[in-house]
Amino acid sequence: MIHNLKSKFFISSFLAGMCLFSFVSAVKVFAQQIQKITLNDAIELALSNNLDLQSDRINVELAKNNVKIANRLNNPEINIFYNYGAAGKGNPQQIGASETIEIAKRAPRKHLAQAYLYKQDLDVKNREFELEMDVRETYVDLVSAKTILACLFEQEKLLEEFLKLSKKRLKAKEVLETDVIQAQIALNQISTQINTAKSDVKSARNEFNKALNIKQDGDILYDSYEDELPGETVFISLKTPDFNKEMPSFEQIKQRGLEKRLDLRAAKQDIEIAKKNLVVVSRQRIPDVQILGGYAYQAVNHSDTGEYRAGAYAGANLSNIPLLYSYRPEIKNAKLLVEQAQINYESLKNKAEKEMNSAYDKFLNSQANLVFYKQRLIKDSEKLINTSKKNYNEGKSDLTSLIVMEQSYKEILIGYIKALDDYYTDWIDFLRTVDSEDFELFSENI
Repeated sequence: MIHNLKSKFFISSFLAGMCLFSFVSAVKVFAQQIQKITLNDAIELALSNNLDLQSDRINVELAKNNVKIANRLNNPEINIFYNYGAAGKGNPQQIGASETIEIAKRAPRKHLAQAYLYKQDLDVKNREFELEMDVRETYVDLVSAKTILACLFEQEKLLEEFLKLSKKRLKAKEVLETDVIQAQIALNQISTQINTAKSDVKSARNEFNKALNIKQDGDILYDSYEDELPGETVFISLKTPDFNKEMPSFEQIKQRGLEKRLDLRAAKQDIEIAKKNLVVVSRQRIPDVQILGGYAYQAVNHSDTGEYRAGAYAGANLSNIPLLYSYRPEIKNAKLLVEQAQINYESLKNKAEKEMNSAYDKFLNSQANLVFYKQRLIKDSEKLINTSKKNYNEGKSDLTSLIVMEQSYKEILIGYIKALDDYYTDWIDFLRTVDSEDFELFSENI
């Protein structure tokens, strides 16, 4: 009996703990604040607060400090020479300073550091561009997921209408009970699709916030301002060309695209860095000059005359004379790095044109699909579903045909939404190949 009481107490405690955990979890979810923002606000927010971008910007500050380091002067040395015992007799004691002066080395080292600084600036600009593209893509994916969910809700309402219609006709003994059962099954089936679509929206929202990557004090989850993707005005807010316009050929935009690529500019800067590094390495062959001087004296007990004698000394040394080692391997490697940077630039330039061409062809294909959906499939499917519903209501067709038409209509609507999403995302992919967030497709020169 005592064992049974302990078991009951354990089960009760466990259930109470589970209830408390569920309550705390529910409160936490409820406390999470959803904040809607436009695409432009999302981009501005990411550029100002993205953690990865903040880390990249520190590299620019480090490069600025490296320019100062490269331009530094050598610190002087304090020298003391004191002779003891008989060696000090008649010899002066010395105290002074020496300074090593680099010949033709400091300026090339500074120029190299400045070239690295410019490369870091390009890298940050490229990272800013990539971040904007990530935000735009995840934003569009989120709106697309919300649009599919809205579409499924509309289809749910349509199936509910079918169910009411079948019950009405069953009551009038115009159809069998199987029509009602079939309509109910179709309605239950779309409910599972709605649950999946809700999960897709949550996943897309999390990906959007992952792209933003913002450190927050509160529990804020950002959401897209738009809830549906279709609509002509959305193209303006989502920074996408109007798909109704005739697009220019690739040959008309190729050169402008190549000129804007940040990675080509960065690759060209790598050549400059390699050349400046070759100068720095070659200048290592030049000896450094060391200048020294100071105060010299003979104490009374060291002086031949028994008097205190004061004076000065000055001297110069040549150091790092390239006799035993002439830096040939370093210079050879530096020349190879120049050659390598030039090859990398040509390779990147060749690949860039192919990437742009492929991405633009994909974008044009998305436009063609979207226009076909917009002008043909959507209008025809809407007419077909309305006619099918009317025929069933009038007893001219069965419910099976009506549900088949509804499923086809739903697939066409979702296909249209995906075609819209492809159009947006393929445009973003094309922008990635030209490394420009404001590429003008319809230029005055075209």
